[in-house]
Amino acid sequence: MAQLSDDCFMPGEGLMSMDAALEMLETRLLPVVGEETIPLNECAGRILAKDIVAERDVPPHDNSAVDGYAVYFDDLSPEGETELPVIGRVAAGQPLEGTPQRGTALRIFTGAPIPDDANGPDTIFMQEDSVLRDDTGQTIVVLPNGITRGANRRSRGEDIQSGNVVLRKGDRLRPQDIGLAASLGIPKLEVFRRLTVGVMSTGDEVVDPGQTVPAGGIYDANRHALMAILSDLGCDVRDFGIVADDAHRISETLTAAAQACDAVISTAGMSVGEEDHLAETIRGLGALHFWKVAIKPGRPIAFGQINGTPFIGLPGNPAAMMVTFLRMARPALLKLAGASDLRPRLYPIRAGFAHRKKRNRREYVRVHLEDGEDGFPVARKHPRSGAGILSSLVEADGLVELPEEMTQLEEGAMVSFLPFTEVAR
Repeated sequence: MAQLSDDCFMPGEGLMSMDAALEMLETRLLPVVGEETIPLNECAGRILAKDIVAERDVPPHDNSAVDGYAVYFDDLSPEGETELPVIGRVAAGQPLEGTPQRGTALRIFTGAPIPDDANGPDTIFMQEDSVLRDDTGQTIVVLPNGITRGANRRSRGEDIQSGNVVLRKGDRLRPQDIGLAASLGIPKLEVFRRLTVGVMSTGDEVVDPGQTVPAGGIYDANRHALMAILSDLGCDVRDFGIVADDAHRISETLTAAAQACDAVISTAGMSVGEEDHLAETIRGLGALHFWKVAIKPGRPIAFGQINGTPFIGLPGNPAAMMVTFLRMARPALLKLAGASDLRPRLYPIRAGFAHRKKRNRREYVRVHLEDGEDGFPVARKHPRSGAGILSSLVEADGLVELPEEMTQLEEGAMVSFLPFTEVAR
């Protein structure tokens, strides 16, 4: 079962800044999952549980970077072409025995090991730069002037040196990381087990797609979007469905979810209306440290514990739910899952719109990108910015982040941009 440090959440007065909330999460949440060893072909997207230290050099020997001819640099004429007899060939996986004589050339292929004698051939001509001729049965290669010593030669350990840490605990493993581990001959990796997350929606008005919508009802977009993004994040998702606005049923579902999962996320029900029972129920089951976070969209977001299991309560408005998940819930879940790189990277971009906002509130504006006149991308604001406008996220490429101290954004100013592609993995 998930365990948190004793002082994980401390309630505060008024609105908490987003940076303060994130700092508290990242420093006081602890990984809650165990470890397992799995084959490389199952490791993509998983979180590494142990540093990987190289036990060999890559490449393990000096080798050729091209198809061509290996020669001694000191045999080359400094003034014009050089003609050398070709005395043998060396291919990848088929090293040449012995050391070639001075004044000769070797036919060599990409990846072929170069003799490790300190006085062996040290320079390689590309075959495109070489000309062959026959001299009474002896192949002669004609080499141009101007090459540098050591050209087209790859050194042992050029990629990876034995003893170096090449992958670190907490890394989310990408295809290139898998390839690097394979290049070291590692068949399996020790990773954290997948974080199991229970998901539920609340509300009498919410129904699942495929069901008949009653008068005043809506389809549950939030839970399905949330389960999809959790799957992208590498979590095992448990669906606890839609729970009516009934304190007893909410309590039963939360208790079951907390017993079965490493973390629980709900959407809606976090406001202070008479039908919003979630906050009081969480307090009764464990602890709720309700954060009135200074963020738009998404002020009603909550973090707490249900019998020691972390709980995250997201807003009911779809756009607000997605923004708060990406910027606040996602880092928390990554920390619980054992990851070390928690916050997505933001990129500088030019604003193609003006915007007014309140001071002391972090604001996220949905934008799509266009090519500016100078070829530099420009962020254009979506015309509809309501917290319930889910289509604005579909039609956007990402979010522009406006800092707390800003009150007026001028068109053409540089802003921080979070592309959705940065968090879709």
